[in-house]
Amino acid sequence: MSLTYEICIDSTAGALAAEQAGAHRVELCSALFEGGLTPTLGTVEATLAAVSSIRVHVIIRPRGGDFIYDEYEVAAMERDVAEVREAGAQGVVIGVLTPSGEVDVEVAKRLIGAAGGLSVTFHRAFDMTADPFAALDTLASLGVDRVLTSGQDVTALEGAPLIASLVERAGDGLIVMPGGGITPRNVSRVVEATGVKEIHFAALVDAPSPAVHRNPHPFMGGELRQPEYARLVTSPGLVSEVIAASGA
Repeated sequence: MSLTYEICIDSTAGALAAEQAGAHRVELCSALFEGGLTPTLGTVEATLAAVSSIRVHVIIRPRGGDFIYDEYEVAAMERDVAEVREAGAQGVVIGVLTPSGEVDVEVAKRLIGAAGGLSVTFHRAFDMTADPFAALDTLASLGVDRVLTSGQDVTALEGAPLIASLVERAGDGLIVMPGGGITPRNVSRVVEATGVKEIHFAALVDAPSPAVHRNPHPFMGGELRQPEYARLVTSPGLVSEVIAASGA
């Protein structure tokens, strides 16, 4: 069985690393510490110009936190989807919920309409739905192409039983793609336990900042903060390691 590999990235360099390692698609984000937010249009355009074969899907998420959006956020997301489509991306990644934990059908319809035929993935907002099977049916009826999920658990390995049930429920109508905590150590177990055809993972490693002059006193984030002079970069070696370990 051949698998499709999607890599979660936050830079053009990450897309090139994923392409070099043999991945099929990237989910382009910013702010991975927040779980992934909408990248700038400049980043989208630079990435599309740099890659040669890998597909670029762009997350549309204006902020961290929940997935219940006001009218201004919805308008911004709708515009972002249109701009990403016009830039030439191959897909968008969305996720919108109601306060009761259902798919927000009306907002989803607006975003899917703005996508104008691009591939649409519903991201891990799905893991916050009250009834995942009802949510899956709703998304299938909306014409969404795939759902990214950890099986409503901490990792895709722990959520594998639910993911397997979702795969069975979806049949050929919708792709269920596990993501969340997938590593070279567990990827084959996730694939074997779920029967999925696509997997999603990040392949980040620490890299030092090139800054020679360093001021240890100020910092640019909140009290819970990451070090200023360290970076997380997508590793082609780690991408290749997960692909090799998947057994596909």
